[in-house]
Amino acid sequence: MSTQAPALPTQAKGNAWIVPLLTVVIGAFMAILDTSIVNVAISKMINVFGTDQTGIEWVSTIYSLTLAVVTPLSGWLGARYGLKRVYIAALAIFTLGSVLCAFAWNLDAMIAFRVIQAIGGGLIMPAVNAVLIQLVPRERLGTASGIFGLTVLLAPAIGPTLGGYLVEYIDWRWIFTINLPVGILGIFMAYFLVPNLPRFKVGPFDWLGAGLIATGLVCLLLALTEGQSWGWTSLPIVLLFYTCIGSLGLFVWHQLTTEHPLLNLRLFKYPSFTLGNLITVAITVGLFGSLFYLPLFLQAVRGLGAFEAGLALFPPALVAGALLPIAGALYDRVGPRVMVPVGLLIVAYATSLFRHLSLDMAIGTIILWNSLRSVGQAFALVPVQSASISEIPPHQAGQAAAISNVIRNVASSFGVTMTVLVATHASDLHSAHYADLINSNDPLVQASLQQTQTALVASGIPPSLAGTGLQALLLNQEGKQVFVQSLNDVFVFLSFILLLTVIPAFFLKKGKVAGRGQPPAIAE
Repeated sequence: MSTQAPALPTQAKGNAWIVPLLTVVIGAFMAILDTSIVNVAISKMINVFGTDQTGIEWVSTIYSLTLAVVTPLSGWLGARYGLKRVYIAALAIFTLGSVLCAFAWNLDAMIAFRVIQAIGGGLIMPAVNAVLIQLVPRERLGTASGIFGLTVLLAPAIGPTLGGYLVEYIDWRWIFTINLPVGILGIFMAYFLVPNLPRFKVGPFDWLGAGLIATGLVCLLLALTEGQSWGWTSLPIVLLFYTCIGSLGLFVWHQLTTEHPLLNLRLFKYPSFTLGNLITVAITVGLFGSLFYLPLFLQAVRGLGAFEAGLALFPPALVAGALLPIAGALYDRVGPRVMVPVGLLIVAYATSLFRHLSLDMAIGTIILWNSLRSVGQAFALVPVQSASISEIPPHQAGQAAAISNVIRNVASSFGVTMTVLVATHASDLHSAHYADLINSNDPLVQASLQQTQTALVASGIPPSLAGTGLQALLLNQEGKQVFVQSLNDVFVFLSFILLLTVIPAFFLKKGKVAGRGQPPAIAE
């Protein structure tokens, strides 16, 4: 006789949703953690595998590309086979891929095993989101989203800290091995504690739609990832963008005209779902853009190690973790129209403070600014997540989750790409300014340079080498100063993006879920 948890109706009674949600959040935490923890070991893998920066980039790039292909399939798979089965299978595949990555013997093996890992990771997050929609009563969505939001904000912050410790003090392969015990525990917990949510009758698999969206998203992410190194106007990048536009355009037309679409784009008729995903894009761009550059600043400019830089990013994560449950409970009482605009304004203001970054910026100040930003993220993210799914019928849970995760994956890649573009452009401008300043005939500038060269001679450097030493010192100082000023411009850009979403946030509302037109459930 089976000892699995019994099937529940579409929404759980009372607090019966808490344990299943906490169980599936384990998988979500692992999947999100892995997106940031791997970056810490990049330099180690370059040395171990005997490759260069271009080659090692594919360890991250192939993961993103595989996510783009797999995530859109999750809605159909969840409806056809049941969310519980899909989640357990996804967690098993992700865990297997992690173990294989730990034993990778060369770069090609690592890239192949990252594909396996991403297949599982691409199905985990939509399955968790769908469980949230199907299982949690609408009046408790805020609290549930607060629990889920812990993974979204905590995992990217814990990743550099945990990864830095493992790389510096144990072995870099442990960033993958650590997933094995957690994955096994998560599989057993899901088998016994997550109810058999109903499956729904679905049509045949949309192979044409799958091919079109896979082609479009792979071309888009590949262009965004490689545009800087290949050249934005190079023929391969231009062809990738044209192919992306054509494929995604055909995909939208096909989904709106076919009887059995892969992704139900008509869900965008729900205003809160549309606005929620729009605001999520801005928050994701701001979050991933910041996570990309702050560790670089702490290590390259302030001289911290990987573990120390991770520790500096950890306190803000604790602030978010403490506030998310409060934000969830508050949403259940007041709704999103006040919370989201206020939260976004706090995030935008705190992000704008980073425009004051300097070479001697105190670490405590950075932690304080980042913690203030976490306050805003907690009070914006939970209501946005809750409001965006509040109108979605339970039988469309998988479709809504798949769409939202596709958007979030693209937004994270787009955020990093846009901040790199802004930083590169700003760096060129600031470099030209410093070159003009150093080469100018300004008496004050020349006197300062002469004073620095004299100090080098006084410190014991031979006069014949003092000029070379001065040049090296200037280049090093100029490089750091240009980098910092470029970051200032990046954070101004990110704060502007966040401000643009404040007005749409006023139109969010707690929707009433539609209950008609639900297809019959299939018994487990």
